[in-house]
Amino acid sequence: MNVIIIEDEKPAARLLQRKLQKMDVQADVMLHSVEESLEWFNNNPHPELIFLDIQLSDGLSFEIFETIEINSAIIFTTAYDEYALRAFKLNSIDYLLKPIDEDDLEVAINKYKGNRVQPQNMSLDFEQIKRMLVNPLDKSYKKRFTIKMGQRLKMINVSDAECFFSENKGTYIHTTDNRDYLLEYTLEQLEGELDPAKFYRVSRKYIVSIDAIKDIVVYTNSRLKVILPTYTTDEVIVSRERVNSFREWLGS
Repeated sequence: MNVIIIEDEKPAARLLQRKLQKMDVQADVMLHSVEESLEWFNNNPHPELIFLDIQLSDGLSFEIFETIEINSAIIFTTAYDEYALRAFKLNSIDYLLKPIDEDDLEVAINKYKGNRVQPQNMSLDFEQIKRMLVNPLDKSYKKRFTIKMGQRLKMINVSDAECFFSENKGTYIHTTDNRDYLLEYTLEQLEGELDPAKFYRVSRKYIVSIDAIKDIVVYTNSRLKVILPTYTTDEVIVSRERVNSFREWLGS
């Protein structure tokens, strides 16, 4: 059985590898980021089975399959709560809740062996899973941030945001009064806190507010450039693999 592990925490990946070895399942390839996984998939035959963590160091693992057509079976390894796990069930995907129990792992392996499907028959709705992970029923979205400024605390309303961006390992909110404030969040965490009807992650670096979009122009390589009222530090580019879903978001 050709198996790989995609897990950003290397000790957790090695632990899973050892547990699989006890079951005579060899996972020689371990990948730890979206970028590393993309490079590997582009240069290697796809495996029969992937143990896939949701949250990687540089983004959600679903980003891998937004640019590469998947032809492998998947067993998710995740720390998400019970509600979010419904997404995996609805997509006929098995999952293992961290910390991974060896008995559960064995059940998942046996389930895969007993219900093995041909790669061309695999059809996974990652967009549906992403929506369910970040948009559970009755979820209340963040309305404001509290920013520490010296000895004072400043309240910033989410409605005042033009965009959120990452820079030098920090995450910032850029507001309509043309100011930047450092936040104690990653962009991945913000995706789960912001209303997806109002905010969209156009690339690994930017989340933009639909109310702040001033203009959208065609950019090189089938991409789009978003023009914001005051943010001019850098170009806000919609990555090529997100252009179609960005257009759908604009029209929703």
